[in-house]
Amino acid sequence: MNKNELVAAVADSAKLSKGDAQSAVDAVFSTITAELKSGGDIRLVGFGNFTVSKREASTGRNPQTGAEVQIPARNVPKFSAGKGLKDAVN
Repeated sequence: MNKNELVAAVADSAKLSKGDAQSAVDAVFSTITAELKSGGDIRLVGFGNFTVSKREASTGRNPQTGAEVQIPARNVPKFSAGKGLKDAVN
C-alpha cells in the first residue's frame, strides 16, 4: 500500500473526502516526524512505539576497493510493534 492508497482507505473508513483524508494523513506524518526530530518518542498503545536511537560512528569498507571508510554517528528512527498489532498480524 502506498500513500495514495492509504489516503483513499482512510477516506473510505472515516467517511471523509480525499482532500480531508490527505490533510489528516499528512498531519499525522508531520507530527510524528517533528516529535522524533526533537528527540521525543510516540507511544500508541496497542499499535506500537516510534523512537529515535543513536548509532555510533564506525569504520566500514568499500566493497570494490577494500579501502576503509569512516561512517559518521547519526540518529535513526525505530518502530517497535505493540501487542495489539502483533496479535492482529498473527
